[in-house]
Amino acid sequence: MKRIAIQGRRGSFHDIAAHQYFHEGQVQLICCSTFEEVFASIHRDPTVIGLVAIENTIAGSLLHNYELLRASGTTIVGEHKLHIQHAISCLPGQQLDSLTEVHSHPVALMQCRDYLAAHPQLKAVEAEDTAGSAEDISLNHRMGWASICHPDAARMYGLEVLEDHIEDNKHNYTRFLVVSDPRKADFLRPLETVNKASLVFSLPHEEGSLSKVLTILSFYNINLTKIQSLPVIGHEWEYLFYVDVTFDNLTRYRQSIDAIIPLTKELRILGEYKGQ
Repeated sequence: MKRIAIQGRRGSFHDIAAHQYFHEGQVQLICCSTFEEVFASIHRDPTVIGLVAIENTIAGSLLHNYELLRASGTTIVGEHKLHIQHAISCLPGQQLDSLTEVHSHPVALMQCRDYLAAHPQLKAVEAEDTAGSAEDISLNHRMGWASICHPDAARMYGLEVLEDHIEDNKHNYTRFLVVSDPRKADFLRPLETVNKASLVFSLPHEEGSLSKVLTILSFYNINLTKIQSLPVIGHEWEYLFYVDVTFDNLTRYRQSIDAIIPLTKELRILGEYKGQ
């Protein structure tokens, strides 16, 4: 039994991602209101594993989660990419033309804008999250209300899925990071499977400093898959660079890290894991 801390409740996209990632074992969820609580759960109990969203193909990066990850001292041990799928659901026995309101998280409502425009009788109402709107309709037996949520969440709360795949963009994915106490990392990701790493570092305020780092990574055949810069609070025009790299040779990757350390400031490896 793995204890997984997530932001959100049962039926949320974090819940679905957790069950997909840990599909071979039993999962006990620790549902948290905020991402801060997720990392606090790991600090209280080192056996807890966290799962946090880090970027979406439409909405972009969750910048605050980068800061939380760096400050937490946890280690990334895996990643999971979830297809964001939306369905419109309601209490059983109702038809679409009998519904008057549709409730969901504002991002989900935005991602189904075309569908809602084609059904102007539905008043869009913002809720705290997608699964929460489904739970509210189920618990309070709200006739005439619909929820936009993942179809698994709808079924979890006893709702009937009227239409599935109502999202405007069918190529909407969210990437989640699996994080743990560093002392548990080797039990959760065998080193021989590692082919991806996440780093964070700052650079001297000198011309070409970032270019030099990227040149060295290229020399060692390290593939840069993402780079995200965030300002260093209290230090004007200084930035932290969050970098994801992939590789097919662990030794060459380690050599590349040794080579860029003298060119960077405060380089930290946030995690080494198997990329999806």
